Amino acid sequence: MRRRTILAAAVVLIALWALLAAVVDRPILPSPFIVLWLTLTELPGELGGHVLVSLWRVVASTALAVVTAVPLGIILGQSARADRWFSPFIYLLFPIPKVVLVPVLLLFFGIGDLTKIAVIYLILFFQILVLVRDQAAGLRPELLLSVRSLGAGRRGLFRFVYLPASLPAVLTGLRQSIGTAVAVLYVAELFATQQGLGYYIYLHGSTLFDYPRMYSGVIAMSLLGLGLYLVVDSAQRRLCRWQYAA
Repeated sequence: MRRRTILAAAVVLIALWALLAAVVDRPILPSPFIVLWLTLTELPGELGGHVLVSLWRVVASTALAVVTAVPLGIILGQSARADRWFSPFIYLLFPIPKVVLVPVLLLFFGIGDLTKIAVIYLILFFQILVLVRDQAAGLRPELLLSVRSLGAGRRGLFRFVYLPASLPAVLTGLRQSIGTAVAVLYVAELFATQQGLGYYIYLHGSTLFDYPRMYSGVIAMSLLGLGLYLVVDSAQRRLCRWQYAA
């Protein structure tokens, strides 16, 4: 049912786009059917290469954020003293729009992939860190005592209590951050690069004025974000089945 609902919504959006394109009747808004056909024909070629570059940047930053934010979030959730020390820094840094750091990161890391990955990483890191910390801190004390009574030490608590309990928070943080991460990826790929969907969209829209290809890049980036969201959503349904038991 869910797939049918998504497909129906996509059909409605395409129909509205076609209607608006017919009303506007200008090159800046081509027909969706022209754009969709161009997208299908370009994906095996130039557009597909840019998709792979953008996908690599998002996946690399996501993996790095999970590996670093989850253990730190669990530590802060377990230790009230550590949380008191680090919480002020988190509250100061978390609200900062990470996209404004792109020029600074360019100065430190140069024009390669590392700058783009670092920007997305910062967004995902703080989102996951806060959710995991709050989830770990909210565990019931009797649950921890019952596991300790079975002989579990810190490693056992981490493996069998804190990590499974934090998994929904990790996946929720990823779902909430994917849209923002892809949006920031577009901005990051405007700076000093010739690869990625952000560069592809800007090149064809603002330099070559090839509007069908510009919209084709927009669709590709939208599908990239949607695909990542569906992957995380599917992983949450498989790994956190108790949340959907009802």
